[in-house]
Amino acid sequence: MGRILFVVPPLTGHVNPAVGIAGELAARGQQVALVGHTSVVGPLVPPEVSLIALPGEITAEQRGELEARSRSLRGPASLKFLWEEFILPLGDSMARDVTTIIDQWRPDVVVVDQQAVGAALAVRRSEARWVTLATTSAESDDPYAVLAGIGNWVAQRLHQFQVANGVPEPEATRTDLRFSEELTLVCSVPSLLRPGGHPSHHVFVGCAAGVRRESPDFPWTWLDSDRRTVLVSLGTVTREAGGRFLRAAAEALLGMSDRVQGVIVAPAGSLDDLAEKAPDDLLVRSFVPQVDLMPSLDAVVCHAGNNTVCEALSHGVPLVVAPVRDDQPIIAEQVVRAGAGLRVRFGRSTPATLATAVGAVLDEPSYRAAATRLRDEFTAAGGVVTAAHHIEKLLP
Repeated sequence: MGRILFVVPPLTGHVNPAVGIAGELAARGQQVALVGHTSVVGPLVPPEVSLIALPGEITAEQRGELEARSRSLRGPASLKFLWEEFILPLGDSMARDVTTIIDQWRPDVVVVDQQAVGAALAVRRSEARWVTLATTSAESDDPYAVLAGIGNWVAQRLHQFQVANGVPEPEATRTDLRFSEELTLVCSVPSLLRPGGHPSHHVFVGCAAGVRRESPDFPWTWLDSDRRTVLVSLGTVTREAGGRFLRAAAEALLGMSDRVQGVIVAPAGSLDDLAEKAPDDLLVRSFVPQVDLMPSLDAVVCHAGNNTVCEALSHGVPLVVAPVRDDQPIIAEQVVRAGAGLRVRFGRSTPATLATAVGAVLDEPSYRAAATRLRDEFTAAGGVVTAAHHIEKLLP
């Protein structure tokens, strides 16, 4: 039995893939624990995976403040905010706290989320082996091709971060804490990325959906087999600021109710007026069992979050993507480049533009055909089973 430690940031989209892989390893008899902030991570971790709480809890108010300050930012400004206000401050605390946990828990392998750079620094100082979990493929898809200045800025800030935490200058110059030199697991498939080679120790595992906490009940009998079903979801962060977009999407789907029914993930009470007027055409829920719902869907409208995109494409479901910030424009570009969906503008989408986009991905066969091709590639990638297999190869 090996001892495997996972370290995640307080972001739901980064926790779920780690939980999926950790659950697969636990089912194989490995001793597994996950390190994170309990307020975010705790509700997502199933009983079979131990949770080790990080000190210095991040409050809902602090998360809300960060979200409010970042809401209007786009492009380079958004990326700089992410690094300066979230990744690097989190890195400073994790470099200290994860070092203590590693010393006490004595893992054989530490699987570190790509944005948990402080944990990567901590494991490099230990005797454990280091695996990077890239829960988004953005950093593997030449994200700074047209923003070389931002790429250089990120590399410089990472270098400064290491030196400030006691790493000698030559080592800090050689080491990129975003990528393990032993094994980097990328939650995507190569066909979504730009053409080009990748190091042999970079393994594309496809969709890392796996074991999760039980989700609330879903009214499965509401689904109408005579109509197409479209899911609208903006993820766990964006949806709180996406009221205008969600309403436009709801109105678009109601205008297509003769052939479409819509499931919308939205804050409680935000779309009750529309759902009450058309209870057979529109279902609004605060949460849905998204992975379980995918086989019943004909299209997904989302913010181009990597988890939702991979879950949809792994089931051959085409997408309408409305990226907001961070890695979302890169993931959206991947979807469009692969022919598996259309992109719309998050801030300017109207019911008419969304109805046109949804109608296109439902009715034009090329989008479903491209999504089906990608589904086959996701299936071959192996998901959590492949990820667990490669981690186990590093055990003593």
